[in-house]
Amino acid sequence: MQTSSQKPVVLVTAADLAPQALDMLGGFDVVFAGKQPTEDDVAALCAQHKPVAIIVRYGKVNARIMDAAANLQVISKHGSGIDVIDQAAAAERGIGVRAAAGANAAAVAEHAWALILACAKRVPQLDVRMREGHWDKPTHKSIELEGRTLGLVGLGAIGRRVASVGIAFGMKVVAHDPYAKDAPQGVQRVSLDALYASADIVSLHCPLTDENRNMFNADVFDRFKRGAILVNTARGGLIDEAALADALASGQLHSAGLDSFAVEPMTSPHPFQSLPNVILSPHIGGVSDAAYVNMGKGAAANVLAVLEDHARNAA
Repeated sequence: MQTSSQKPVVLVTAADLAPQALDMLGGFDVVFAGKQPTEDDVAALCAQHKPVAIIVRYGKVNARIMDAAANLQVISKHGSGIDVIDQAAAAERGIGVRAAAGANAAAVAEHAWALILACAKRVPQLDVRMREGHWDKPTHKSIELEGRTLGLVGLGAIGRRVASVGIAFGMKVVAHDPYAKDAPQGVQRVSLDALYASADIVSLHCPLTDENRNMFNADVFDRFKRGAILVNTARGGLIDEAALADALASGQLHSAGLDSFAVEPMTSPHPFQSLPNVILSPHIGGVSDAAYVNMGKGAAANVLAVLEDHARNAA
């Protein structure tokens, strides 16, 4: 809650922020928008408090919200995915946009592997069957990862961590990332077509842009190796969800592990909910004890850096 002081305001689109981040923002009044703030909620708070900075944890920041915050100088993402911020609108208004890049990389990479292993070993399905009184040992057969090919779309901080685990498992690791300057030892850079044709597991680690929205569509799934596993801990908009549901139902894909969706929260009912070969989690790949602190500190540091830069330029 804002105090009666005249400190500048930082608005957080959530109900909390790591204590370490709050300590860094001691020179500001920090206002929280609540657990699931709507656009109207955030716009109203901007009009009321005139924040100099917004730290984005949940929801989107569009031109309407920016215009409601007359003093806004920086929008800082609590994480790495700035696609939830209208970057063109921010640029037009001279508002800085920053991401806490890499702050949740370890957490997301670990969750990607949790989904890969759950798909390959069918752990959730076996657990349900056991609780129902079944013993499926005579009929169960999991996918062994050693010697298989792991294909990574994106080779940033998260993709590199996922690659290192794949190598440790004895997998062949291939990757596609036109922006990466190099590849870790043991990782072969290939074209997308070569990745689709060879990978037993395809894991997505690229940002969402206007150019790659729905890039994983029916045509692409037809080019996948039959029986491949798809894991997405990046952005839901990368995938044509109807096409993925069809590929899973037909057996073109063995299974999918999904942590992000085209619309969030995921709409219900949704075709994925009726498919037994999909494992779903509510976009929590980057939500861990350590990542919560790292993302908060990174977001706060970005706020301070931009505001200090503005103050120097104004002096």
